[in-house]
Amino acid sequence: MRVKARQLIDAFKVKTQSPDTPIGDLSGGNVQRAVLARELSGDVDVLIVANPCFGLDFASVSEIRSRIMEQRNRGAAVLLLSEDLDEILELSDRVAVMSEGTINYIAAVAETDRATIGKYMAGHE
Repeated sequence: MRVKARQLIDAFKVKTQSPDTPIGDLSGGNVQRAVLARELSGDVDVLIVANPCFGLDFASVSEIRSRIMEQRNRGAAVLLLSEDLDEILELSDRVAVMSEGTINYIAAVAETDRATIGKYMAGHE
């Protein structure tokens, strides 16, 4: 288990003093990396991620997005919840916009654009 922990710490660049450090003692970004390491370390059937790259540095964002796409390409169903439109457009095949508690727009990413999505995000149908 320690060998696997060290591999995941290295692969996901989790900054920790040792594999024995409690997750609660890590910084927010490192907790995020550790959770993603756990969830993305094997084959996944369903992956639900909310703001997976929030607060991470540019290199980490690229790595995490790549790992999410790897799971999708392996056949996992991925539900991405995000307020980051760039993240949504980069990672999604379809986009659904929720405003005031209801889904008010659904489209394939290839068939929509930022202006349309933004309009629905603001509640202007």
